[in-house]
Amino acid sequence: MASVELARQHWVEGYRRLVGAKERDPRLHALLLRQIEIVTAELSRRIGRSFTLGELADEYAASDRWAPEAIEDQGGKDWIASSAVAADAAFYLYARGARDYTP
Repeated sequence: MASVELARQHWVEGYRRLVGAKERDPRLHALLLRQIEIVTAELSRRIGRSFTLGELADEYAASDRWAPEAIEDQGGKDWIASSAVAADAAFYLYARGARDYTP
């Protein structure tokens, strides 16, 4: 089982970078939001709507393979540079739906 606490640290950092991009680079922020939609849809397909943080952390451990592919499939190669931030932010937001989520 992947470390939930370590994964959550990555997710928080991705979300922080998403929020920071809103004022600093609105075009990047818009791109990240679209990428987050793609990763969220893939997460929903992969683990569904009923999951634990441990299950989400396990899926996160494999996301470095599937998230960039999903983003590239829908957005093209120029979207890959920001895919890690988008994936982390998507996991951060998706984690709120975990059965055992606590802030």
